[in-house]
Amino acid sequence: MITTADISLLLPLIIVGVAAIIVMLSVAIKRNYLFVNLVTLIAFLAAFLSTVLISSDKSAVGVLFVIDGFGRFFMALILAAGFVITLISYSYLKKQETTREEYFILMLIATLGSIAMVISNHFISFFLSLELLSISLYALIAYLKKQETAIEAGIKYLVLAAVSTAFLLFGVALIYAHTGKLDFSFASMDLGAAQTPDILFLAGLALVIVGIGFKLGIVPFHLWAPDVYAGSPPPVAAFVSTVSKGSIVAFLFRLFFEMEGFKNHSIFIAFSVIAIASMFIGNWLALREQSVKKILAYSSIAHLGYVLVAFLSASVLGMQAAAFYLTSYFIIMIGSFGAVAILSGEKNGAETVEDYKGLYQQKPWFAVYFTVMLLALAGVPLTSGFIADFYLLQAGAGSEIWLLMFCLVVSAVIGLFYYLRVAMALFSKKEKTIPFYERLSAPTWIALAFLLVLLVWIGVYPATLLHIIHGMMM
Repeated sequence: MITTADISLLLPLIIVGVAAIIVMLSVAIKRNYLFVNLVTLIAFLAAFLSTVLISSDKSAVGVLFVIDGFGRFFMALILAAGFVITLISYSYLKKQETTREEYFILMLIATLGSIAMVISNHFISFFLSLELLSISLYALIAYLKKQETAIEAGIKYLVLAAVSTAFLLFGVALIYAHTGKLDFSFASMDLGAAQTPDILFLAGLALVIVGIGFKLGIVPFHLWAPDVYAGSPPPVAAFVSTVSKGSIVAFLFRLFFEMEGFKNHSIFIAFSVIAIASMFIGNWLALREQSVKKILAYSSIAHLGYVLVAFLSASVLGMQAAAFYLTSYFIIMIGSFGAVAILSGEKNGAETVEDYKGLYQQKPWFAVYFTVMLLALAGVPLTSGFIADFYLLQAGAGSEIWLLMFCLVVSAVIGLFYYLRVAMALFSKKEKTIPFYERLSAPTWIALAFLLVLLVWIGVYPATLLHIIHGMMM
């Protein structure tokens, strides 16, 4: 039975869910784009503030959810990301010849699934939240249905998401057949105490890892990512690369820390291989790419490989480093796709690196802004990306995973080349530059300025964010 205390713990989910219903009913009565956008922004802001009101003590809501500092932090991060993406989406959708209001219903439902996932402590709640997220993303990715690339991207994500869900369900079935449990503490005895875990259980766990790998788009499950990013509206690509993947990373941490999965050598080796492959192959493919959105897609693969270094450190420091890194990653990727959204018109707008040439001649401040985002992705000092990389290395050193640290450093140097290639194109001369489709609206100005200030502030003075993370996750 749900109590008043349970309702207060689930307040962020309730606010977002109610907002989705309000938006849906308002669209049914009368379409008003500005009203729908404002309701969505207010819902994200109210849900974000409600995470502060939740008790800092670890509390269970039935057997399905657990509210702790880790969950509160990631709920707040996802809701903040949803707020900024909504600001960017407002100007972008105004340029499109399509119905706009349903976009925000889907955005709210996808965010609801994401924040439910990060506090899930049971496979039932995980699958319910995952399907809320995935089904919304099918429609969001293909939202601009007049564009062929959008329909193609939506279908590809639909097929790959269905395949990954099949792997996950089969894996969970095998785990349940062995343990008879579906909560995340079911396996600590099997992996922690037993030297030779049951083969049925390990097979189920392997299938779960494959399913999660598809959802994250890490190597070798990454083939869908570039086409989906390229075909999606830029704000949706930002959502997929941050909110969607960030929530799954948070789930991955909770699952394997609860079950003490790293005590099994085979699991550690499997994730190490995936991390190294993601770092090198993601950066190598980006070096060969000309589409800016696909470059960001391959960059996302590499960065998730970096996050796995903190994951494999299997320590509280590693969890804190991952939280810091994902915060920085959210800021930079939303800012980068926000720049792409501004340069996109009713059709495709700026697509290739060649299209971005001469941008400094036309809009110097915007070229500088995009360059700062690219340098932050490369981990250049005085940006949040540099501090984030430093804490990943610190977590790796604390657990003495030297090979992974070496691969991280080398692959980060490789990544610097393609980030600089895009940045150099912005400042090169070109007779005919790409047009800006409209003057930037106030919401877009606010979003871009907020992201830039955060990026530099965290890079120069990271103590505040570190204090928040340490306070929540100790």
